[in-house]
Amino acid sequence: IAKLQEYYDVTVVTQNIDHLHEKAGSTNVVHLHGSVFEKRSSLGDHHIQEELGDITLGDLAPDGSQYRPNIVWFGEPVPMIERAAHITSTAEIFLVVGTSLVVYPAASLLNFVNHSVPKYIVDPKIPEVGFLPGLYKVEAGASEGMKKVFDLLT
Repeated sequence: IAKLQEYYDVTVVTQNIDHLHEKAGSTNVVHLHGSVFEKRSSLGDHHIQEELGDITLGDLAPDGSQYRPNIVWFGEPVPMIERAAHITSTAEIFLVVGTSLVVYPAASLLNFVNHSVPKYIVDPKIPEVGFLPGLYKVEAGASEGMKKVFDLLT
C-alpha cells in the first residue's frame, strides 16, 4: 500500500491501532480505532498524549481522571468515522485489504464509494458484498494480493 504513494495520493483508513502502516512507509493514515501509542483522559477524547510505555493505575490526566489507551473499545463511538466516510466518498480508487467486512461501522465505508469508482477487495476469502459496479476481487493474502493490485494500477 505504501508503495502506491509513488503513483497516487494515498490515504489509508485503518482499524489497526499499532501503526503498522506507518512502519511500512504510509504517510497519510487515519486510525479509525485510535492508537495504542497514545493515552487520553478516561472522561473523553481529550488530553491525548504520546505513550510508549505502560499506563498504570494512578496515572492521571490533567482533568483528574485515569489515563487510558487512546483506542476505541467495543460499544464506544468511532470518532473518525465521519472523516473516513468523507475520504471514502471522494476516493478515485478504493481498496479494501484484509478484512471480513463484518466489523461496523468500518464495514459500511464501502457503501460511501461512488459507483463509478474502481473498487478492489483483497482477501484470502472474499466477503459477500452483493453487486457493486467496478468491483475487482483479488482472492489472496494481503502481500500477494497487493502485488497483483499494484501491477494493475501502475
